[in-house]
Amino acid sequence: MKNTEYMQSLSELNEELENYFSSTIISQLFVDANLVLRKFTPSTIKQFTLKPEFIGLPIQDIKEHFRFPSLISNIKTVIATGNILEKEIQTTDLRWYQMNILPYYVRKKNTTNGVIITFVDITSRIKDLKEHEKLISEYELLLDSIAHDIKNPILALSLTLQVLNENNINADKRATLVQNMANSLAEIKKIVQGMAGAHLKKELHQSAEELIDLQNILEDVRLSLAPQIMESGAIIKQDIGVSEIKFVRRKLRCVLFNLLSNAIKYTSSDFQPIILIKSYTEDGFMVIEIADNGIGISKEDQVSIFEKFRRAKVDVEGTGVGLYLVNAIVVDADGKVTVESEPGKGSTFKVFLKLQDT
Repeated sequence: MKNTEYMQSLSELNEELENYFSSTIISQLFVDANLVLRKFTPSTIKQFTLKPEFIGLPIQDIKEHFRFPSLISNIKTVIATGNILEKEIQTTDLRWYQMNILPYYVRKKNTTNGVIITFVDITSRIKDLKEHEKLISEYELLLDSIAHDIKNPILALSLTLQVLNENNINADKRATLVQNMANSLAEIKKIVQGMAGAHLKKELHQSAEELIDLQNILEDVRLSLAPQIMESGAIIKQDIGVSEIKFVRRKLRCVLFNLLSNAIKYTSSDFQPIILIKSYTEDGFMVIEIADNGIGISKEDQVSIFEKFRRAKVDVEGTGVGLYLVNAIVVDADGKVTVESEPGKGSTFKVFLKLQDT
C-alpha cells in the first residue's frame, strides 16, 4: 500500500514538473553528464532548433543559434568543476542572452550528473547600456570642450577686473575694458548654448519610433519658424513624393528645423529666401532634399560643418551645434547627410533615412 502511494506521489510530482516545463516562459535545457539532452522548455527553440524527438540525443548533434559557439566546452567545464558559469551570449538573430549553466548535483552520490542551462533575454538591457555608454562618451567630449573653450574668456574677465580696480584709468580705457568684458561674456554664453544643444541630443535619444507623416512635421516646423519666415519673406515650396516613414518624431522635427532655419538665416539680405523641399525614395532610403538660394558653402567649410561648435559663418547668430545634431541623429539611424554647395549659388542638403517595414 505504501509503495502504491509512493508511486502515485512520484507520478503527481512528475506531472507537475511536466506542466511547469510546458508553460514556463523561461528558456531552460537539461543535459546529463554524458552530454545527452534530457528535457527542455518550449521557449528554448529561440536558441536551438528543437523538437520533442530530440530528447535523448547528444547535445552536440543539435543545431544551436549562437554566433560564437562554445556551449559544449562550457558544459564540460561546469560538470568537471561543479562551479556555476555565467556569461552573455548573442544568437544569430542578434539578440543577447544571459546564459547560466548550473551543475545538477546528486547529493546522495556526491556527484554532478549533468547541468541545467537557463537563458534570460537581456537584449533591451544591452541596448540601454550601449545608449548609456554613448551618452557618457558624449558628456566626456563635452566636458573636454568646455574645459578648453571656457578657460580663455574666464582668464580675460579676471585680467580685465584686475585692471579696472586700478585708480589711474581714463574714460576711454575704461570703455575698452568694459567692451572686453562683454566679449568674454558673449563667449561664455555661446559655450553654454552648446551645452544646451548637447542636452537636447540626449533627450532625442530617449524617444520611440512611430509611423509619421513628413508633411505634418514640415507644417509643425513652419509654424515654429513663422517669425523668421515672415521677417525674411521666405518662400518655401514642396514637392513631396514620399511622406510616411517610421522614425522618432522629435528627431525628424529637429533635423528639419535646423536645416530650414539655416536655409533662411544664411541668405544674403539682398535676396528673398526661396527654399524647395523634396522627398523621394532611393535605394531603400527616403531622401529629404532641402535646396536654397543662400550664400552657399565653400568646399573647405563643407568638410567641417557637421563638427560640433564649427560654423562656416561667424557673422550669423548660432552656436555651431545645429548641423552637428542633424548629422548625429541621421547617422545614429544608419542614414547619412550630404551637401552640395558653391559660394553665392545656394546649398542643397540631402538627408537619407532608411525605410523600414511599417
